[in-house]
Amino acid sequence: MLIQNRLFSMQDEAYRDFTAKLIPNVDRARIIGIRTPRLRAFAKDFAKEPACADFLRALPHFYLEENHLHGFLIEGIRDYDRCIQALDAFLPFIDNWATCDSLRPACFAKNHARLRADALRWIGSGALYTRRFGVGMLMAHFLDADFDPRDLALVAGIETEEYYLSMMQAWYFATALAKQYDAALPYLAERRLRPETHRRAVQKAIESRRLSEEQKAYLRTLR
Repeated sequence: MLIQNRLFSMQDEAYRDFTAKLIPNVDRARIIGIRTPRLRAFAKDFAKEPACADFLRALPHFYLEENHLHGFLIEGIRDYDRCIQALDAFLPFIDNWATCDSLRPACFAKNHARLRADALRWIGSGALYTRRFGVGMLMAHFLDADFDPRDLALVAGIETEEYYLSMMQAWYFATALAKQYDAALPYLAERRLRPETHRRAVQKAIESRRLSEEQKAYLRTLR
């Protein structure tokens, strides 16, 4: 059975309509409507099939869920070099925030020394969602024990008018405030971010449950 037929067998039309509202830049005709847990379970089984390798080579895909599936398959690649190779082939074809943000390879957790260089390389890409993915990896992996204050300057220095990249910058700084408050705060207090990104970062931080009420009260003065 063709992979698209198998995906349509899992279709939930109500969920398709819900998804279409969340990802307005993806044509509704390209959305099948499959709930994420079910698609992840399918990916786990599909990864064991010979057809999986052919699917990973068959870029670009048409349906949103094909792209989600592709990302979930990459997540399961345990070898770091193979994972990066698969990512570099796939990232240029990502065209929405949902596929980008759901992609979290498990092998990255034990390869931080190598991951930082790749994250910086992705951020330097000319592709919108490749850059968003790179910032997302700095946020997910380098705001705790492996935090480097230079990352704050790097993310703040990204020049963009693209909404989805600006939103990721804001998300990064809101998370940085929760995890590295003293280091991140000057970027907001001194308004080092673009105005739109600054406003989004402050709002996200105020909505966070990881900041104290005292911290949020101060951030409200920076709106």
